[in-house]
Amino acid sequence: MSIRVLIADDQPIVRTGLTMLLDAQPDIEVVGAAADGREAVRLALQLRPDVGLFDIRMPLMDGIEATRRLAGPDVTEPLPIVVITTFDLDEYVHGALKAGARGFLLKDAGPALLTQAIHAAADGDALIAPSVTVRLLAAFARAQTPPRQPTEPLTAREEEVLVLVAQGRTNNEIANELHITPSTVKAHLASLMRKLGARNRVEVAMWAHETSRI
Repeated sequence: MSIRVLIADDQPIVRTGLTMLLDAQPDIEVVGAAADGREAVRLALQLRPDVGLFDIRMPLMDGIEATRRLAGPDVTEPLPIVVITTFDLDEYVHGALKAGARGFLLKDAGPALLTQAIHAAADGDALIAPSVTVRLLAAFARAQTPPRQPTEPLTAREEEVLVLVAQGRTNNEIANELHITPSTVKAHLASLMRKLGARNRVEVAMWAHETSRI
């Protein structure tokens, strides 16, 4: 089954380029393209894609507000959204993550990382560009209220996985470093999310920074 993607970007050349790049992947299909956030919300509700790939700076409604409407904490069935932007600005990343985004990439990330982020979002995971992960999550953590306590103590292995997630490592990278299988990494992540009340690995990484695990 192909991952159905909705693109939102106000620049026609970017929409075309992203569409061509993603449609060239064997298991990804672009099902719609919007020129602004308002159209993105409308198309998302109409087409029910598997993943949204949204720019931040758009007319009528920006990508952060569109993300909040489709993936925010109050949304019953949130759409996995990857935010992609030219601008490496802290406030954009903070806004996107708080709105419910499952990934944040810069437009120069390259096809491999973009494809990986879409797959991660479709799988219920999250990915942030490695170039911004640690710095921005640390800044985000400093601005937050005191961190919540886990419902159960974390195991030693979960603590190891927690640190690597906060460093921006992928599941495969974590598996290689800890000499375990990717499915075991996913199991530990699921346990971490349950204990921390986190919706995805981004929130797990935030918690690690909030509690000075890294």
